[in-house]
Amino acid sequence: MATAESLMRISEPRFNHSRRVRTGILSFAISVIALAQGLAAQPRPAHELALQLDPAKSSADIALAARLHTVEGSFLSKRGSIRYDPATGNARGEIVFDATSGNTGNDSRDKKMHKDVLESDRFPEIAFHLDHAEGTLATSGDSTLEVHGQFLIHGAEHEITIPVQMNVQGGTWTAQAAFTIPYEKWGMKNPSVLFLRVANDVRVKVHAAGSLASSGN
Repeated sequence: MATAESLMRISEPRFNHSRRVRTGILSFAISVIALAQGLAAQPRPAHELALQLDPAKSSADIALAARLHTVEGSFLSKRGSIRYDPATGNARGEIVFDATSGNTGNDSRDKKMHKDVLESDRFPEIAFHLDHAEGTLATSGDSTLEVHGQFLIHGAEHEITIPVQMNVQGGTWTAQAAFTIPYEKWGMKNPSVLFLRVANDVRVKVHAAGSLASSGN
């Protein structure tokens, strides 16, 4: 017959085991609650910014140095739409210009530019496809960004980084960018003739504007 002392020895391990189980469950529950609170305290992902181009307010000016003077001209924009994530700098979208709209104010010179240099009948669009931007875009006022992407001209893409000055006011934005295109190096014909020599690169200034909106990722 079991004594009271022996019964206590038998029941004690079961009691200790039950207590350890309850303690483990309680610790696990506390850990889950703490994890949930930590996740809730983390900032939510930043919203993307959607920039829509207004072609009527956007254009590109060019300047080509020549022996006696500088040839100046312009191109009209066609369309543009950009999505930008301020938290990561990731960007996607494009700004497209009408290659056939190039105009320097001289008919014979423009015909030569379109036929021999741009071949705009075959390659009617000039575009910049964005993939990343360095810098911080202010939600109001001026910002400076370094925008990276692929520049499409004459049917070929070329990697390029363009410095962009931006201004945001309410739901609108404006941008100015200046860069150089080494058109001869990029496979286009230099239009120089015997008595008229021009540079093998062209300076470009882009003026762009449009609307700005915020959207969830």
